[in-house]
Amino acid sequence: MSWQPLLLTLQVTALASLFIVVIGLACAWLLARCQFTGKPLLEILVLIPLVIPPSVLGYYLLQLFGREGLFTTLFHIDLLFTWQAAVIASVVVGLPLMIQPARAGLENVDRKLEDAARVDGAGSPQVMRFITLPLARRSILAGVVLASARAMGEFGVTLMIAGNIPGRTQTLPLAIYDAVQTRQFDEANIMVFVLSALALMYIWGLVQLGNPIRLTREKREVQE
Repeated sequence: MSWQPLLLTLQVTALASLFIVVIGLACAWLLARCQFTGKPLLEILVLIPLVIPPSVLGYYLLQLFGREGLFTTLFHIDLLFTWQAAVIASVVVGLPLMIQPARAGLENVDRKLEDAARVDGAGSPQVMRFITLPLARRSILAGVVLASARAMGEFGVTLMIAGNIPGRTQTLPLAIYDAVQTRQFDEANIMVFVLSALALMYIWGLVQLGNPIRLTREKREVQE
């Protein structure tokens, strides 16, 4: 078995997870705490990757990042069929799984505790750092785990915009597909075992966190 697909998968997952945390937390905060004109549109954009086929989502990204796409035209950067494109694919499919639990956690933070901290002289950054985020941390961490696991297993969108180029863009799910297509089942078995083991690690981490969405809802019901 070549270790290149595994190393690339870990690289793509790590970088995608970083972007998912930053972008996902910002979107979750906007949806949970802010009212603005385009909020319904943002909610739709967040949910789209969950309901449309990967081929359709990949086609949209091709139109955006292709050689004549809007991103390429504006920034003169061609990301198509690169490992960076695999990162973009993983971020797009993983974001909804980060945003939804994080949003639920932020919405269920007791605003009275935040107000009490402000009365005591805490500024908004301090309230966020020491009150809001710690109280919502279980939901946020659950979102990170779910999104990172989804990013690691991404296949369809990656195939559309990054291709399946051995040594360049071939992640572990793509390598498994290739091995099965060429009837290299011994190699496929090893890669499936490795990917399954990594997935079980994510599931174990999620189980340790419990069900933060259910817990926060129960907490709100008790408070009411």
